[in-house]
Amino acid sequence: MSRYRLTPTPVQTPGLLEHCAHARLVWNLCVEQQSLYRPGRGRMPGFAERCRQLTQAREAFGWLRDGSVIVQQQAVKDHSQAMANFFAGTHCLPTWRKAGRDEGFRIVHAKPGDVRRVSRNVGQVRIPKIGWVRFRWSRAVPEEAKSYRVTRDRAGRWHVAFAVAPKPVPAPGTGEVVGVDRGVAVSAALSTGTLLRSPGLTETERQRLSRFERRLARAARGSRRRGRIRLAMARLKARETDRRRDFVEKASTDLARGFDVIAVENLDIRAMTRSAAGTVERPGRGVRRKARLNRVVLAQGWGRLVARLEHKAPGRVVKVKAAYTSRTCNVCKHVAAESRESQARFVCVACGHRANADVNAARNIRDGTAAGHAVAARGRPGMPGRTNREPQLTAP
Repeated sequence: MSRYRLTPTPVQTPGLLEHCAHARLVWNLCVEQQSLYRPGRGRMPGFAERCRQLTQAREAFGWLRDGSVIVQQQAVKDHSQAMANFFAGTHCLPTWRKAGRDEGFRIVHAKPGDVRRVSRNVGQVRIPKIGWVRFRWSRAVPEEAKSYRVTRDRAGRWHVAFAVAPKPVPAPGTGEVVGVDRGVAVSAALSTGTLLRSPGLTETERQRLSRFERRLARAARGSRRRGRIRLAMARLKARETDRRRDFVEKASTDLARGFDVIAVENLDIRAMTRSAAGTVERPGRGVRRKARLNRVVLAQGWGRLVARLEHKAPGRVVKVKAAYTSRTCNVCKHVAAESRESQARFVCVACGHRANADVNAARNIRDGTAAGHAVAARGRPGMPGRTNREPQLTAP
C-alpha cells in the first residue's frame, strides 16, 4: 500500500464522514446477517445476492440512495473477503465496526485520470460524490493502481492508500547471512552486533499521557470535555504508532538490502501475549504484571518487522526454532541457563566467552538453520530453498 496524507476541506469532510458511515452500516449489516446463521438454515447469501439486497435497501431508503453505490458495494466485498480469510485460518472472525474508531471506505475501478499532481508537494484524487480532494504528494503515485482506500484514524487524520503490490527489494548477492534476535529491552539485535530499539514516547509525552488518563477518569461520559481529552490522547498515541511504523520500515529495508538471507526466530506472538487472567474457577496469577509485559512486547513491533521482511525479501527470510538460542554459547556451543547472567550480559560457564546476550542469541540463530542456506553448491548464493547437488564421481 502506498499511503498519503489526505487534506480535505471543511466542506468536503462531512461528505467523507457520510461515506464512512454508509460503509460501516453495510459492514455491520453483513456481520449481523452472518451472526444469525445456524446449521440447517441453508447457505448464506453470497456477494451477488447481498448486492441485490443492497439495491432493494437503496430503493427503500433515500438517505442510503444518496450515497455512493461503489462505497456500499465494496463494504459488502470487504466482508466477503474477511469471511474467506477467517475460513482460511489467517484472520479472526469479522466483528462490528464502531464510529470514531473504524472509519474508512474503498473505491475500485480507479482510472489514471482520477489522480493528478497539482504542484510539487500537492496532489488530488477524485472521490465519488465529493470531487477532487487534495493529498500530500510525498512520492509518486503508482500508475498501475486500480483502487484506493480512504481512512480516518482516531487522531482525526485522513489518509488515502493506493493498492499496489510493491516490487521486492533486490538481494545484494554477497551471500551474507544475518541473524535477528527480537527482545524487550532491545527490539532487534543483529548478529553483526547492531542493536535496534523501537522508538516510543518521550518521558515528557508519557507524563502528558498519564495526566490525560487521570482527567479522562474524572470526565463525565458523553461530555465535550471527555471528547477533547480522548482526541488529545489519540494524537499522542498516533505519534507513537507513526514512530514505530517508521522504525519497522527503515529496519526491514536495511536488512533486505544488506543481506541475502535473514534468519529470525519462529515466535508465536499471539500465544506469548495471551492474557493470564484465567477463568472464574481457576484464576490466573500475576495478571497485571503479565499484562504490562504483553504491552511492552507488542510495542516492539515484532510481528510487523517479520511481515515487512517477508514482503520486501520474499523467499529470503528463514524462521528457526527459538529454543535454547539465548542459553547456547556461540563459541563452544555449551548450553547452560547460568551463562546468561542478566538481560544484556552473557558469560559462558564452560569457556568464559563474554558477549551481549542478545547478540550472542542472534549469532546462534544465524549459525543454526540459516548457515545451510548461505552457499548453494551449484545454485544461486544466499538464496534459501532447493539447491543442486554436487557432481558425483563415477567409475570410468
